[in-house]
Amino acid sequence: MSLLINLALSFSLLSLLAVGGGTAVLPEMQSLLSHQFGIDHTQFVHIYSFGQLAPGPNMLMVLVIGYQVAGLLGAGIVLFSFFLPSSILCFYIGRLWNRFGESPWRRAIQNALEPISIGLMASGVYAVGKASIVDGITATLALVSLYLILRTKINPVWVILGSGGFGALLMTYLK
Repeated sequence: MSLLINLALSFSLLSLLAVGGGTAVLPEMQSLLSHQFGIDHTQFVHIYSFGQLAPGPNMLMVLVIGYQVAGLLGAGIVLFSFFLPSSILCFYIGRLWNRFGESPWRRAIQNALEPISIGLMASGVYAVGKASIVDGITATLALVSLYLILRTKINPVWVILGSGGFGALLMTYLK
């Protein structure tokens, strides 16, 4: 039972810290999962990648984490713990926010939160990249994927799947 309570508390806190979106808490989530629930960096990257490919919001990946830690009940607890607190907070803050209208304070707060959100999201991308790029093959695949996503009109899902498949094929034959 304490495992489920720990899951609920941990993901509720992450929910409230997710300023700018779920990507902002990826480094903290990765650290928390490693220390408290035994999910290493490689497992985290695999779960995150799965979340990127699945339809819908990419942070639904937390369901997979909850399931891996405590089964179906864990997935349900993580679902509500990660999405409910921030949703309630957004609902009430949104109502309050609308009351400010075009106040100079509102604009100042928005301007202050924008670079914080961008910085947190960049740290999330860095944490996933650091755990994913472990050798020359993964670095090359990452750079080729980045180029294809930025310079072509190929759907990123196909780029990610192709890169993953090609990487698995390379790893199989090179080891």
